[in-house]
Amino acid sequence: MNAPTVLTGVTGHLGRITLNRPRAINALTTEMVTLMQQALDRWATSGEVRTVLISGAGDRGLCAGGDIRALHADAVSGGSASLDFWAREYRLNAGIARYRKPVVAWMDGLVMGGGIGISAHAGVRLVTERSRLAMPEVGIGFHPDIGGSWLLSHAPGQVGTHLALTGTSVGAADAVHAGLADNFVPADRLAPLAEALTSGDAAEAVAAFAVAPPEGELASCREWIDRCYAADSVAEILDRLRSDPAPAAHAAAKEIAAKSPTALVVTLRSLRTAARLPSLEAALDQEYRLSASMLRSPDFAEGVRAQIIDKDRNPRWHPASLADVDADAVEGYFAHSGDDLGLAARGPR
Repeated sequence: MNAPTVLTGVTGHLGRITLNRPRAINALTTEMVTLMQQALDRWATSGEVRTVLISGAGDRGLCAGGDIRALHADAVSGGSASLDFWAREYRLNAGIARYRKPVVAWMDGLVMGGGIGISAHAGVRLVTERSRLAMPEVGIGFHPDIGGSWLLSHAPGQVGTHLALTGTSVGAADAVHAGLADNFVPADRLAPLAEALTSGDAAEAVAAFAVAPPEGELASCREWIDRCYAADSVAEILDRLRSDPAPAAHAAAKEIAAKSPTALVVTLRSLRTAARLPSLEAALDQEYRLSASMLRSPDFAEGVRAQIIDKDRNPRWHPASLADVDADAVEGYFAHSGDDLGLAARGPR
């Protein structure tokens, strides 16, 4: 028999959710999202469970995101399974954010895309010396979803815009600086921390194991990041980065220039809009509309082909330049349509 894709269990007062696809760095499937939701629903009213811990099997990472190969297959076939996956995933993200008991997310190793969604919305977010967090969606012709627009738009200064448009990964200290994590706990302390969580208060247990993280890089780059990314368009952001004296700004411009022009324009607008939205739920509603539109865009299928399927790292974007991105098409992505989860209308659970 195949091993369960999600392991759940209760020890003492701790409910544990362990993603269990280590060979795929625990990439999320619809089944996994459903199993996680079912466990959280069971424990929400349980007098036994006081704290929930989310972690990943294996030593490569908590979660590499959604199962991109499955999403690609759905996109090229014209299917709708991706819409069901995103609907369930985004509801799970909102549920984790509003959960009435402490949710501790162990963000060890690689945490990307959907992995951010099941961890960065948790009440207690822990990173380790092995943590690498990223929202690299623009590199596959997509946008930061799973509440990514909400998280990144509320990062200090323009740090979130930098992470969204470059897709760069960050370590523990930078994840804390960006507001994606709260505490640094060395990886070898997971077992004793989990034991402490079975009987003790979550905040007190984490405080007993947390230490200062190694030094990061983002804080020292804030001057040029905040100045360059404050521009109103991707084209102007690139101009500012290229003219800045900081070598890191030039490197960022090079990274951005390789991404999907359409995805870059959509992502910048998504972040700017999310910053003015009233709630995470409203941001997730907007992201669902964007995801439904971008699923059918040529750049999503092409980006996944180049990065994941063929791995030639040579995507042929359509259009190929920022100047040729159709403003009306972008406007259509944001238009209200039948593709709406209605999370904001229902409010927090």
